Amino acid sequence: MNLMQYLRDSRAELAKVTWPTRQGVIEGTQAVLIFVVALTLIVFAMDSLFGFLVRAALQ
Repeated sequence: MNLMQYLRDSRAELAKVTWPTRQGVIEGTQAVLIFVVALTLIVFAMDSLFGFLVRAALQ
């Protein structure tokens, strides 16, 4: 396979791709951001709790 055939085939395959709509991208981004914020809060709460328990155990 030469380079020109590869480029033609690649272009043909990209034409078959179903690209997400703008609304779909926005909704996906929102879902990811909400998940990241929730996970950050959970990890912060657990870190604070374990830090408190370790400090209490060492005193």
